[in-house]
Amino acid sequence: MTNERDDAQDEGRVQGIDDGAPSRMRRGLLQGAGLGAAALAMMGGMISPAQAAEAPFPSHKRWRIVFVNHVTTNPFFVPTQYGIQDACALFNMDYQWTGSANADVGEMVNAMNSAIAAKADAIAVPIVDPKAFNGPIQKALDAGIPVFAYNADAPRGSTNPRLAYIGQDLYLSGYQMGERIVSLVDSGLVGLFIATPGQLNIQPRLDGASDAIKKSGKKIEIQTIATGATVNEELSKIKSFYLGHQDVKGMFAVDAGSTQGIAQLMKESNLPAKGVHGGGFDLLPTTVQLIHDGFLDFTIDQQPYVQGFYTVVEAFTYLASGGLVGPADVNSGLKFVTKSTVDPYLNTSTRYEGKSTKAQIVPRLGAIKS
Repeated sequence: MTNERDDAQDEGRVQGIDDGAPSRMRRGLLQGAGLGAAALAMMGGMISPAQAAEAPFPSHKRWRIVFVNHVTTNPFFVPTQYGIQDACALFNMDYQWTGSANADVGEMVNAMNSAIAAKADAIAVPIVDPKAFNGPIQKALDAGIPVFAYNADAPRGSTNPRLAYIGQDLYLSGYQMGERIVSLVDSGLVGLFIATPGQLNIQPRLDGASDAIKKSGKKIEIQTIATGATVNEELSKIKSFYLGHQDVKGMFAVDAGSTQGIAQLMKESNLPAKGVHGGGFDLLPTTVQLIHDGFLDFTIDQQPYVQGFYTVVEAFTYLASGGLVGPADVNSGLKFVTKSTVDPYLNTSTRYEGKSTKAQIVPRLGAIKS
């Protein structure tokens, strides 16, 4: 059935074009009830100083977002928590940090169920298991609680109903690491280290790295080594591997703790002098220092701060708009950090990289590098 109002609007548009009088059409629009301000804004792109001075949002409930995590005490997530804190302060929200200290999926699911029972306003969770979170996330959505994935997402093609993912493109980051490995190692044994095989925040990286190395056609033998969920355990496993494989040509990791462990071993055994290459992910202070000192070829920055900050932003805009705005996937990026680019990470101490509690604006020095 034809809508008479739409017909009338269409007719008006046609008449406005046919009679060659756009100024009369503009005046007609401005005379429409309630349309004057909107039309002025569209034509001028301006708001008044009085409007600009107003608070951006009306007063609202102090919403609480529960962040479930898989390694709650891991230093990687220190800047993530700072990002959460800063965004919550901006938007007058509260948060809770909970989950598992050692990647126990059952504990994470229990934490989600507790958040649902306590009527959290929003939930964020790294989807580190391909199926375990499908049910709890749907349960939360059915209860009117929006759920966002951060740091780790459900596999492609999954039926997981999370609203959006905020984090790195994990497979792509691993693939690009594999390409970097191929540029460093011509042949021989390469160890690829992973804290918890199968976990969706790191397994896609390992898959990507392996695929890139195989695609290169080089005679590189890959050996995968599981290291564990704690930094001390990871270092022990890395040392054990090297003792049994001193002919190794490269050691690379897909998680922060294992990357730090590789860097420590590279220094202790002076492996660069023996032609061994190493690299991995994230910006733990020891990793950054040992890149500067020449013991590690690279690490990859996935910006954990914004994984917390943007997740809160998405939750707030969803809640403030009654679900009309967003959600949208956010790729937190990939940046190779090498000896030539590491100094800014080493010489600044900020919340953004997790090395300081101080809130600050950091002055930028030099040209912008992509």
